[in-house]
Amino acid sequence: MDLIETRTMQCPYCGEPIELIIDRSVPQQRYIEDCQVCCRPITVDIDLDTPDRAPVQVFDENES
Repeated sequence: MDLIETRTMQCPYCGEPIELIIDRSVPQQRYIEDCQVCCRPITVDIDLDTPDRAPVQVFDENES
């Protein structure tokens, strides 16, 4: 299994596709990354250990 994964998500602000690089060696992560299109801060929430929810979710600054 590859420890680095590329995932395309949709920016919660502008709706454009953005590319995230996921480090699968860390199963739970939460960090801020700027949108590559509109430059607004996106909260990225990664939980690879919980099967009943999406493993990668993105939120705007008011949702998280």
